[in-house]
Amino acid sequence: MIIVPKPLFSLLVPLFFISSSCIGQENQTEGIKNLVEKLNSVENYRKIDGLLISQHGEIIMEEYFNGFTQDDPHQTRSSFKTITSLLAGIAVDQGLFTVNDSIKDYIPEWKNDARGNIQIKDLLEMRSGLACENFFEVGPDCENEMYNTKDWLGYIMDIPKRYEPGKNWEYSSMEPDLVGIIIYRTSKLSLMDFADKYLFGPLGIEVCQWEITPDGRGYAAGSSRMKPDDLLKITQMVLDEGKWKGKQIVSKKWIEESTNCHIDLGMSFLDWSGIKNPTIHNTNYGYFWYSELLEYGDFKTEVTFASGNGGQYMMILKEYDVAIVFTGSNYGNWKSKLPFEIIVKYFEPIIEEGKK
Repeated sequence: MIIVPKPLFSLLVPLFFISSSCIGQENQTEGIKNLVEKLNSVENYRKIDGLLISQHGEIIMEEYFNGFTQDDPHQTRSSFKTITSLLAGIAVDQGLFTVNDSIKDYIPEWKNDARGNIQIKDLLEMRSGLACENFFEVGPDCENEMYNTKDWLGYIMDIPKRYEPGKNWEYSSMEPDLVGIIIYRTSKLSLMDFADKYLFGPLGIEVCQWEITPDGRGYAAGSSRMKPDDLLKITQMVLDEGKWKGKQIVSKKWIEESTNCHIDLGMSFLDWSGIKNPTIHNTNYGYFWYSELLEYGDFKTEVTFASGNGGQYMMILKEYDVAIVFTGSNYGNWKSKLPFEIIVKYFEPIIEEGKK
């Protein structure tokens, strides 16, 4: 794996908008041709950098924009948290820990502290009770504060508790990083080596430009760079219940448990996309996974997804046996949710034809 230092806060791209397709135009359906035209012409879509779709395990669309190509690693931002969820599942499958374990068994710094009673499940569900939040701007934004220190683990160890674990959902990057630390401490492998050995290697993923903490750890909460087609491999593996080319990479049990999104977030990604007159259903949360029922006009389907700032998504439409990857550069604004508008407006003719 390729390692890069932390921080890498932004991805600079050329200021032009040209698509490059890895699937010949002669093989494109009318629905795909129409979508490519929209992505090239609609002003709001101009910072979507890549879109890949596979159905029944076959890539039916692979398009890149803004000078990106198939070989360019892209920022993952917080969509990488979902990869950490998969790594946690592999660790659980290996018996290294269980989701019901208290973290004091692996974080001895909190052995005699009330925070040590947080369970690993609480971390995976973003319900640790630690005083951090950067989704609804409640604050404090611990990740940005942590960036300004040289001892990230020390910073995390000083975060106070403000709620009882397992009660309140508050989005934070501290929980996935703690999960990454627990994987490292129980496996005796760096997070990078663990991922190489048990996830990336088996999937044939050779490039991950890891974000590295000041003390040399792989950062489990996001911002590593990966190639979009490798992200599609991961998404396809999850769609196939943890299997890749007939081999079980992550147990079916973990895939089902981690994507069982039951925590109501009281908001909707489709609503935040800016689309006019959708039928709104709240987003739910699982183990660093989201899900939402998308409904617009006559189109209605459930999407399970990983989400990262700027428009980084790994998405599953199980009803259609479809895996999707979006990459984008709409950092820090509502346009990062535009992929949800694109799905409900343009995907139906593309995927309905291939529906089982």
